[in-house]
Amino acid sequence: MRARYSAYALGDADYLVRTWHPDTRPLAIDLDPEVRWVRLEVLAAVGGGMLDRTGTVEFVAHHRVVDRAAELHEVSRFERLDGAWVYVDPDEASLLG
Repeated sequence: MRARYSAYALGDADYLVRTWHPDTRPLAIDLDPEVRWVRLEVLAAVGGGMLDRTGTVEFVAHHRVVDRAAELHEVSRFERLDGAWVYVDPDEASLLG
């Protein structure tokens, strides 16, 4: 999770594509140069251990768009694929509120 956040902060779209599950990966990632990622808070993690195949991470990613503060609060789902953790998608329930 932290590595993906760092990739957003650094504008590394290639890393984001490589660490996105092939079943849910978009064809391209167009990062907005107006967005400046400033802080990540990891609120909770479930699973994701050495013997797990899946895990979730709840986080708040703080960012600025021009001069306006904003945040993304999400519960992300991850899966171990060929030995590496990849982002699958957001838990839809986390996006509702």
